[in-house]
Amino acid sequence: MKRKFGLLPRVVLAIVLGIACGLFMPGWVTRVALTFNAVFGQFLEFVIPLLIFGLVAPGIADLGRNAGRLLALTAALAYGFTLISGFGTYFVGLTVFPTLLAGSEVTPPAAGEALAPYFTIAMPPVMGVMSALVLAFVLGLGMAATGSVTLKAALDDFKRIIERTIVRVILPLLPLYIFGIFLSITQSGQVASVLGVFVKLIVVIFVLTLLLLLFQFSVAGLAARRNPLTMLRTMLPAYVTALGTQSSAATIPVTLERTLRLGVRPELASFVIPLCATIHLSGSMMKITACALAVSMLAGMDLSVSTFAGFILLLGVTMVAAPGVPGGAIMAALGLLESVLGFDETLCGLMIATYIAMDSFGTATNVTGDGAVAVIVDAVARKRHKEV
Repeated sequence: MKRKFGLLPRVVLAIVLGIACGLFMPGWVTRVALTFNAVFGQFLEFVIPLLIFGLVAPGIADLGRNAGRLLALTAALAYGFTLISGFGTYFVGLTVFPTLLAGSEVTPPAAGEALAPYFTIAMPPVMGVMSALVLAFVLGLGMAATGSVTLKAALDDFKRIIERTIVRVILPLLPLYIFGIFLSITQSGQVASVLGVFVKLIVVIFVLTLLLLLFQFSVAGLAARRNPLTMLRTMLPAYVTALGTQSSAATIPVTLERTLRLGVRPELASFVIPLCATIHLSGSMMKITACALAVSMLAGMDLSVSTFAGFILLLGVTMVAAPGVPGGAIMAALGLLESVLGFDETLCGLMIATYIAMDSFGTATNVTGDGAVAVIVDAVARKRHKEV
């Protein structure tokens, strides 16, 4: 059987080759890589608003078609847990990162020292990131309210085009993009500090994911009057499966089976688990927030609490429907990283590399937490049924 060389191994290989080649490659090779990065970066800027619109608008419409109390409760819990993850990670990062990242920085080379690409091709986006997000909200909510069939079908087709663009064009070229970034960073003499930050971030985020899951299942335990540690242990096969698949959607069968073992009613579990695979993104939020805060500190950016709060609130909605696409969460986040936090091409490249290196942790946290959401929804529904 042919083994698939996945995205994570390709990204790791790109980082290793970028560092190794950066130690001895001549400047013209670096300029060729930078030329590719300049063109690819322009293409990303063009695609990002389309990506946000193409994923978010149909996602909101899909939620609205099944509107009801259980949908509202599930969506509120999923978004609430996602925001708690984002803000919790941000404030922990403010406390921990200044010490962890002390002495590390990523700064642009001095004028005259930086190698430039041979050329670039301007690809102005058809709309801004915020315009794409607002348009997605308006059309998504409008389709849900009117039950539009024609427009929904057209946007579903557009979503499939965007998904194929990500899978067939962007993801295959990402390793080359990351190779160019690490080639440039190595030649600027900053690679050691960047790699040190990678290792520290992975450790911090792993610890935070454990704390987040304990919190989520403690809430579920209070709602259902069950032992949270026992429930968390029951969900461990879903966690391990997600580590391997790196996909919330691909793990749905295992997540559903484990959720049924928690005592959640089958008809409710079969509704909540697939829905949460799309809208519950606590783990992804944690990774992106931690990486964004660390990268901004490395770059010496002084971003206010209000700026990061706006970023987290928007990110929780922007990532809707992104888990159906490999790497979709970080792709959807790129527009906000640029427009809200002010990240440039190099910083976005570091974000992509760092995120993908920890992709399994976030996905595993997302799907395991889905079980907690299902338990809470089931407990609330049972209580309402008794009252009626």
